[in-house]
Amino acid sequence: MSLGFTEIILIVLFVLLVFGAKRIPELARALGRASYEFKKAKNDLTSESQELFDAAEKAAGKDAEKKEEEKKV
Repeated sequence: MSLGFTEIILIVLFVLLVFGAKRIPELARALGRASYEFKKAKNDLTSESQELFDAAEKAAGKDAEKKEEEKKV
């Protein structure tokens, strides 16, 4: 799904008509902030899930070691 030159021009004209030329910079800043916050939240969730995964693997490794020691005794 790619937009051609004509479609982009129509979208820009529609935005100009609906919001006006003065509000477009405000909207662009708001979209930029929203994009930044979304990426930041996504990265935070990714790192937190990786930490939880690592902690679970570490705990599973300790449990496996305890079971092996119990078998030896």
